Amino acid sequence: MKVALFGKSVKPDSISFVKELINQLKIANADIYYNPYIKDIAEDVLVEKSNKVFDMTWEIPKDLDFLISIGGDGTLLDTIPLVRNSNLPILGINAGRLGFLANTAQEEISYAVKSLNKKSYKIDERSLIEVHSANSSSHFGSSNYALNEITIHKKDSSSMLALHAYINDDFLNTYWADGLIVATPTGSTAYSLSCGGPILSPSSDNFVITPIAPHNLNLRPMVVNDNVTIKLRLDSREEQCLVAMDSRSVSIENELEMILKRADFNIKLIELPNQNFFKTIRNKLFWGKDVRN
Repeated sequence: MKVALFGKSVKPDSISFVKELINQLKIANADIYYNPYIKDIAEDVLVEKSNKVFDMTWEIPKDLDFLISIGGDGTLLDTIPLVRNSNLPILGINAGRLGFLANTAQEEISYAVKSLNKKSYKIDERSLIEVHSANSSSHFGSSNYALNEITIHKKDSSSMLALHAYINDDFLNTYWADGLIVATPTGSTAYSLSCGGPILSPSSDNFVITPIAPHNLNLRPMVVNDNVTIKLRLDSREEQCLVAMDSRSVSIENELEMILKRADFNIKLIELPNQNFFKTIRNKLFWGKDVRN
């Protein structure tokens, strides 16, 4: 079993569990690759220093079996530009806060490693959304996709944005708002949810279009099929606004026309035998936490 461990920062009281994870993988005779942050933690565990270190420019070995993300949902989202279209399965172990995506608890490390070793898990395929400019491919670079959402929002001003939205070239609406979120089913439990959007099951083939603080109070989030092309044209008093692709963002010029559509590849998340989406949202959103239950 060949495994890559990825992390950005781990709270001091969680470092011991990272070391335990490495120990469990060693017991399972795993061949381990480390990103620099996790390697620094691993130095106390490894008998010999490892030279199997990778960064974000890494060309993933074809025989690599899994990538384990150690942290919160933000850490797992940061693995997406690394994994890209390689079909490498990702397991998220929660060392962060909420943990919708990184929903394997620290107490489940031994169980998780055994499940990986025995290939006792399911693959949960998640769709992505991508963005590009209608006039140029240089604005968003090669990592122009997101697992959660693509968000257009104001940058340095209190002025509202006007976003003209089209679905397959049919005019939808002009959103006067602080911004606009176009979320995947995975992202429906993230920023879109906090702005009043609905929860979609991961397997639904949809996008959610959710305005951020709209000026027209009768505007509501809208669900559309993800086989459509969404065109957005920015109209703002300011010269620039921000386009965020999960945790990555770029500044764009006013009046730039953006094209959003479903990416042509999916991300594979590992679902252990004791996990499923509905159990996760019940636990994370405290559904059923009622004295009557």
